Amino acid sequence: QVQLVESGGGLVQAGGSLRLSCAASGRTFSRYPMGWFRQAPGKEREFVAAISWSGAKTYYADSVKGRFTISRDNAKNTVSLQMNSLKPEDTAVYYCAADTTWASPVEVRSSSNEYDYWGQGTQVTVSS
Repeated sequence: QVQLVESGGGLVQAGGSLRLSCAASGRTFSRYPMGWFRQAPGKEREFVAAISWSGAKTYYADSVKGRFTISRDNAKNTVSLQMNSLKPEDTAVYYCAADTTWASPVEVRSSSNEYDYWGQGTQVTVSS
């Protein structure tokens, strides 16, 4: 059983920054590929960023590339998403996800159906 708890969401003006964090339970967190997804009102959940369990490989959606950075601290069982140059279209509920199936040190997951545990989400609102 894995529990994921996101934090760090809030209201920010366009051009501003936020840092989301996801705290995970589970003794083998360091072996889980992790990802961030988001869902805006009336839209489907979409991929944002992913990181391999080693941290050596990251992958981003084109819409956030160059603005967002995903990272992890396996000693603290956390994964973070640094979001810079935020735009109103980044407004959404952001979800942290974990894949507890076997993965190589450099595998990343970009599809929601590849993840088996999800957090409850944190709201990010970017005002224009």
